Amino acid sequence: MASLITCPHCGVRPKEEFSIRGDASPVRPAPGAPDDAWYRYVFIRDNPKGRIIEHWHHSAGCRRWLVVERDNAGSHEVYSVTDASDYAKEAAR
Repeated sequence: MASLITCPHCGVRPKEEFSIRGDASPVRPAPGAPDDAWYRYVFIRDNPKGRIIEHWHHSAGCRRWLVVERDNAGSHEVYSVTDASDYAKEAAR
């Protein structure tokens, strides 16, 4: 049975329509941040196990960027899917 993802724009779709693009938790440094802050942002990443948030691209559908919260260790259960622009607006509050 195929894994299904509920896109907020297209509804329930097979996971093969999506591309995982990486961890959505790092916060981009300010433009004038020191070089070591940019170095950590670009090159130093954790590799957590369990419940994580990631950027996904609905490449074979609406082509929107999404933030998917899921379990990456075992069940691969998807807990939430949010449009990336809505996620960014909420995080800015």
